[in-house]
Amino acid sequence: MDKFSDMTLFASIIKNQGLAAAGRELGLSPAAVTIRLQALEERYRVKLLNRSTRHISLTDSGTMYYQACLEIIDSVKETENLLQTGTTEVRGVLKISAPRDIGKQYISPILSEFSELYPDVIPYLYLNDNLSNLAESGLDVVIRYGELADSNLISRKLASSRRVLCASPQYLAKKGTPITPQDLAEHNCLAMVRSNEELKTWHFQDEEFQNVITVVPKRFSDDGEVIRRWALDGAGIALKSILDVQEDIKQQRLITVLNGYMKNFNALTSSAGADLNVIYLSRQYQPKRLRLFLDFLIKRFTEILR
Repeated sequence: MDKFSDMTLFASIIKNQGLAAAGRELGLSPAAVTIRLQALEERYRVKLLNRSTRHISLTDSGTMYYQACLEIIDSVKETENLLQTGTTEVRGVLKISAPRDIGKQYISPILSEFSELYPDVIPYLYLNDNLSNLAESGLDVVIRYGELADSNLISRKLASSRRVLCASPQYLAKKGTPITPQDLAEHNCLAMVRSNEELKTWHFQDEEFQNVITVVPKRFSDDGEVIRRWALDGAGIALKSILDVQEDIKQQRLITVLNGYMKNFNALTSSAGADLNVIYLSRQYQPKRLRLFLDFLIKRFTEILR
């Protein structure tokens, strides 16, 4: 088999998260896929995948090879299109993941504008707050607060942000306004769950001292939009990104509290850790549709938040 066919096979394995599924897509038996993958690893004398009966994951070498596969496959597709049509039309699939609040308020409208300019690009917008292995997820772009700890990724800031504690005027009128972080023990706190971890240890920093407060939340959710909605409904105090709630604060639907303290979920992250970033695979070559979308996204955020 030629090297391009091997690259197509390997990319299909990662996209479908399995050898059998890749075989079905390419019309190959599971045994044939296994043999070709073994031959590929033997050729380069590296292990590309960690395999169990139910799961596959990329090794470091596999991640490097997978990125190269995507680059070359996309390059071939663009070249074929240029030869067939005489133009480098912008077309193909674009897969984006964003937190639910940001996705609905910002990314969805921006994608609508982008789709009007490039109607042959088919966007998939996934709204969730989970952290993904970008190489294995099949996503082109992940939009997240903070950065993912992976040297194979590029992170570009979309917007400066910070976290704030906020509650509705009705809640504060009923329960009172906390003056110090310790006062949160007497309040209904609304907390996120991320990757099965309850984010209930909150870190505060004033001019002199650091305070670590473990709150006892009254409600949990893995969806930031749900947390925001509960706060608007008067259920308690939420720790949110200012980008998620700035319009609510402007309209006085929410009021910030404990404004003299820097707030975050963990001690290792400074205020910059709350910035909104667009994260993507570190590639020297990117499909034209991805390059155009990244430029458009950053430009629109600059205009929106000016």
